[in-house]
Amino acid sequence: MDSTTNRRRVLAALGAGVALSGCLGSDPPVAGDDAGADDASEPAETTDSTAGEYSGPFELPVPEDELRRGASKDAIPAITAPVFAADWSGFGEVDATLDDGDEVVGVELDGIARAYPLAVLNWHEIVNDDFDGRPVVVTYCPLCGSAVVADRLAGGEPTYFGVSGLLWMSDLVMYDDRTNSLWSQVLATAIRGELTGETLSLLPSTSSTWGEWRAAHPETEVLVPPPVSGTIRGRQTRQYDVNPYASYQQSSAIGIGFNDAADDRLHPKTSVVGVAADGVARAYPLDAVERAGVVNDTVGDLPVVVAASAEGSLVAYVRRVDGEAVAFERDGSVLVAAGSRWNLLTGRALDGPHEGSVLTRANDRSPMFWFAWADFNPETEIYGVKNATGEEE
Repeated sequence: MDSTTNRRRVLAALGAGVALSGCLGSDPPVAGDDAGADDASEPAETTDSTAGEYSGPFELPVPEDELRRGASKDAIPAITAPVFAADWSGFGEVDATLDDGDEVVGVELDGIARAYPLAVLNWHEIVNDDFDGRPVVVTYCPLCGSAVVADRLAGGEPTYFGVSGLLWMSDLVMYDDRTNSLWSQVLATAIRGELTGETLSLLPSTSSTWGEWRAAHPETEVLVPPPVSGTIRGRQTRQYDVNPYASYQQSSAIGIGFNDAADDRLHPKTSVVGVAADGVARAYPLDAVERAGVVNDTVGDLPVVVAASAEGSLVAYVRRVDGEAVAFERDGSVLVAAGSRWNLLTGRALDGPHEGSVLTRANDRSPMFWFAWADFNPETEIYGVKNATGEEE
């Protein structure tokens, strides 16, 4: 079992002694700074992933005194000129390695597959990208363990997003360079400023290992770290072989100390995938999903299937095929239903009557730490955990 798998099982034994940095309270250490869901068998089904106006449980705008300063603006330099390649070899300026067990955020869009290693996202948090003319932003908050991918639009116009250095509910707060409005990363919503209440149009992404993603997407590109890729502060570089959040990830600490009412039903750093539909929110912890092998469930009126790969990658799909809810079984590393075998990581049917069809994602945000899911979904249920009456939620 490699360190990636261990990390996803409550993120233990990653090593202590590495100082927390970035959005944890100071400018990150710098090494060598220079100045300067398609579904071929049924229509796509979504929950709240379309752009529009926010209608959730939080009052907007967020009061200024609820924002916490973790770093100065742009001290964590967002990537604005990403460069992609088949791997990191051949780039003499990159003093780091990319191994099969390293975690990535994977995005497949418009026939293009790209991987964004957490080794880079831990230090930069935002990648402003473009998929064949479509502006996309890939974001990651190391404090919440959350990845959110969306169309890169503000007020309907392309924009660049940067790291404000502020935190709300221990989550990354972004700003857009069109209006300087502040955006919650997990909510994908402007929480202060001219665009308050506007939500981004979310795009599907996968949290997996580089080896898993590359096996499922042989033609994938991968983000090359700065200084090859450019940042909002020009030429930058970091210690990409060092995880600055290792000691944080193995601890019970939450953010930078402002989560006094954390939901203690699970260890705060438990990895969960959350599904919300029809006014119901449910979290699926990695260990409970692994014990079950495959989970066939219903959230509100939404039939879902949840599973985890051998490397600990959590996935959740709508379990409808040709408009009918079906029950999935597990056959080794694949899912089986309706006469077809389905790739667990991509949701694509590998054979049988539905070959080539792709299951719709049931989650519109990546797996994240339990405390973060619970903060943003305060009425959430937990799969596999008994409630106060002794019944399993």
